[in-house]
Order: sequence, then structure tokens, then C-alpha cells
Amino acid sequence: MDHFIYTEQGSLLCDGVPATAIADAFGSPIYVYSASTLRHHVAALSRAFGDLRPEIHFAVKSLNNLHILALLVREGCGMDVVSAGELERALRAGCSPERIGFAGVGKSAEEIRSALRAGIAHLNAESLAEIEMIDSEARALGVRAGVCVRVNPDVDARTHRYTTTGRDENKFGVDPESAAVAFARYGDSPHLDMHGLHCHLGSPIFTTEPYVEAIARLLGLTQRLGDRVRVLNIGGGFGADYVTGRTPSAEIYAKAIVPLLAPRVGAGLRVIIEPGRFIAANAGILLTRLRRLKPGRSRTFAVCDAGMTALIRPALYEAFHFIWPVECRGFVPVRREERPPLSGLEEIDIVGPVCESGDFLAQRRPLPPLSHDSLLAVFTAGAYAMTMSSTYNDQPRPAEVLVDAGHSRLIRPRQTINDLLAAESPL
Repeated sequence: MDHFIYTEQGSLLCDGVPATAIADAFGSPIYVYSASTLRHHVAALSRAFGDLRPEIHFAVKSLNNLHILALLVREGCGMDVVSAGELERALRAGCSPERIGFAGVGKSAEEIRSALRAGIAHLNAESLAEIEMIDSEARALGVRAGVCVRVNPDVDARTHRYTTTGRDENKFGVDPESAAVAFARYGDSPHLDMHGLHCHLGSPIFTTEPYVEAIARLLGLTQRLGDRVRVLNIGGGFGADYVTGRTPSAEIYAKAIVPLLAPRVGAGLRVIIEPGRFIAANAGILLTRLRRLKPGRSRTFAVCDAGMTALIRPALYEAFHFIWPVECRGFVPVRREERPPLSGLEEIDIVGPVCESGDFLAQRRPLPPLSHDSLLAVFTAGAYAMTMSSTYNDQPRPAEVLVDAGHSRLIRPRQTINDLLAAESPL
């Protein structure tokens, strides 16, 4: 569910504000976020998982704009961070250190020190060697570090091979036996509070079975470890509606997960979930304007001002994003799907200005007739979109706008060429 809706006349509204007005005011390409959608998904998760009294730690890597993070903190979210930079963002957004967890398979000693100085709730340790480093740094600083051991349960999340993280061949976490060894070896350290387990299977996950399987393995390990496990972080990975109706609702995920954990919560277990995509993906769109239509011998190309530097997911993951003109009189889509059941559409490749054959947002996509300056909306672009953007070919990063209560405001200005060159100047 989101707040990007076409009127009967075929004009796209972004949380009540015309998309054309936003592009006219701020230019393109531009990311547009809906505050109502962000709040809606946080509330949906809170209601669905309410019996677990979970802490919702938003995955900062999915959408890291400070204004968005501050909004989510006000909605009661903690933060899941994976670098010192993300930690600083979470703190500047007003997140309490006690509601921050630090994951990431390659934490440096400096990053660990930053986390310990900030006094965050815990580091999600990915290996025995990392736990040894945390112990050493905590000893040097004279503090006691909260630690959750990340467990790799060897469960297939049935998602893209680049975004699955819970299989034995993935680099993340340790197997359950090694996790037990970690508690035996470091559980009595005066510098460590070894208080929990962490698990993340990947993203997006469109079924509940992987969670059920992984949680069963985690609960088996907690039985071995006993009262030492006071925190269980089951990660995130819940899907988003790239295609209308594809992802389960929060209630469906919760119906499978809550009964497994509710008895342990009643016994004092603290549960954390780490959604990013579920909250943010449908809360954002990318607006891009055609620069020219280019007919070819076998294809027609719509060359836009946004390409793989603005949104790399189609090129990197072969990901689908629904794309449609902002003004589409006579072609209002009922559902967002790869081949809408409308007549009069033409197959078009939507490409960007970058000098790479992989620079596309969609290929052979059925679309209504386009003009040379058509404005297109790329939907479900709130997660792993702007955060993965680059300046390859010296393409400046897009601007970002937040729409809230019918008001649009710039929350990140568009990069300029001077911005790109500033760190290298003067010669």
C-alpha cells in the first residue's frame, strides 16, 4: 500500500501533490518520498507483531536520508546500521544509542571503537575473530560491549543470489555450533555482555517458510544457551509490492512468526526486527524525464535523464520496477505489473545517458505513447535506490523530496558538477 495514486483523469499524485508540480519545482531526475506511506508501514508492522512487543530497527542501508531517518525515529523506530557513517547518521537523526544495532561482516577496529564510545545497544558480531576484536577494544576503552552473535542458519530465502545472506556459502555470520562456541569462550568476559542472537536471511523474501525454518534453528540454539539469550534479532527482508499484491501483508508474516516467539517473549525475551524494504520501498518513486525518443531497427529507446547511476537495481539484480507516464490520459493502470492489460501500448526500452549497455531501467516494456519530454514515474524506488546511486560518468546524484501533509520540501539538493569536483580542487 502506498500514496502514489492516479486520478481518474490520469494524473499521478504523490501523497496528494501532483507529480508534475514536484518536477516543475525541483527538476529531474528526482526521488520523491511519501511520509504517509512510511508511517503506514511502520504502524502496520507494529500492529501485526504487537504480541511480541518488538523493537523495529529500520535498516539505514535501504534509505539513509537524515530527514527520513528522523521521521522514522519519531515514529518509534530504532536503527540497524552497517558502518560508522550509518551510525553517525542514526545518531544525528536523533536515534537513542540504546536503540541502535551495528551489523556488517567487515567492521574495522575504528568502527567498533565508534560504536562503543556511542554506547549503542549491541554489535552484531559476525565471527569469533570479530568478537575477540570487540573484547580487546572494550577492554582498552574501559567499557562493556553488548554483543549479539550473528547466526547463519543455512536457510534458502528464495531470493536473488546477490541478496541472500543466510546460506552456508554466504559470507555472513557463523553456523550454530560456532555460535555456541562463542558463548562458551567469551560469555564470561568482563568486557562483553553476550546477550543475544542475530539472524538475517536476505531480501526481498516473499514467503514465510524461510523465517519459520530459521527461527526454529535459532530457538534450538537458545535452548542450548539458556538464559544467556535475552535478545533475539530475526532481521528483516520482508518484501515490497514491486508488482501489485505480490508481497504478503505484515499480518501474514506475523501469523507465521509470532506464535513461534510469543512464549519466549512471555519469559522475558526481547525481540528485534530489522525491516528496510518493507517500510521504504513503496514509499518512494523516481521521476525521470525523456530527453529523446530514438527508434532503432529492432527496438525503440526512450533516453531519459536517469539511468543506472540513479537506479542500479535493474542492471545489478535484473529487478523489475513498474514504470508509467506521470500524465497518462486514457491509460490509467489498475495494477502495477510488467504487461498491463491495456490496448494501444508500445514496447520500449527505457534507458539512461550513461555509456554502458547495461544502462537501462526497463527493456521491452509495454508503455502508452510517449512524447519527447514525457515525465515518467519509476515506482517502488524508496529502498536500495538513492543509497546505491553513483556518480559514474560524472553524473550528479538526483535530488530528494519528501511530501508530508500536502507539502513538498527538498531534503537533499541535486548534486552539481562543482560538487563532483570540489574534493579534487584546486589543482
